Amino acid sequence: MVLKLSRRSFVAGLPLLLAACQTKTASPIQAGLSLLTDGTPDYATAYAATEDTGFKIPAIQYQKFDPKFLRQTVFYPTSQPVGTIVVDPANKFLYLIGPGGRAVRYGIGVGRAGFAWNGEAVIGFKREWPKWFPPKEMIERDPKLAKYKDGQDGGPTNPIGARGLYLWQNGKDTLYRIHGTNHPESIGTNASSGCIRMWHQDIIDLYGRVELGAKVVVLG
Repeated sequence: MVLKLSRRSFVAGLPLLLAACQTKTASPIQAGLSLLTDGTPDYATAYAATEDTGFKIPAIQYQKFDPKFLRQTVFYPTSQPVGTIVVDPANKFLYLIGPGGRAVRYGIGVGRAGFAWNGEAVIGFKREWPKWFPPKEMIERDPKLAKYKDGQDGGPTNPIGARGLYLWQNGKDTLYRIHGTNHPESIGTNASSGCIRMWHQDIIDLYGRVELGAKVVVLG
């Protein structure tokens, strides 16, 4: 038996058809990912070796990591406004809140300092390939770092990595950072030092999406 579809029925059902198509493609595209021919995210391109302002960034061997730590769009209903960053240190996720109950989720690594502070803050300033200033306590533990007391210039060997987002609260620096890392294997783990670290490719993506003054919520 052949079913005939009237023009009125086709037009009425068109929004549902379009919505279904959008549902299949919205998640990876919103996360800044292109799609392969089979509809899966092209992580090989997203995490490929690249060059950024003269610095070479190595590829991420993403196949070796739990897929949940790869950049992706997920459902994350929240009362926080669009554009807010929510950091979940315990589960090693960072969410950038988007519209419609969705968020771009990134895998993170968390150092001791990453568990030392929680609450609400704002992005006080942003830096590309920023200098790194080791804390006095770190220099005391490792005197070789004394040569960096006035800052280590930005670059691939710098612990802050390709980008730094600096959290401020009530007009003061919290000393809490969201930054890149030259230890990609630390994503998804409790790292030995630092705050919240991300793969270079992911912190560059996040950096380009967030505005100065954006709200940040760090879960306890």
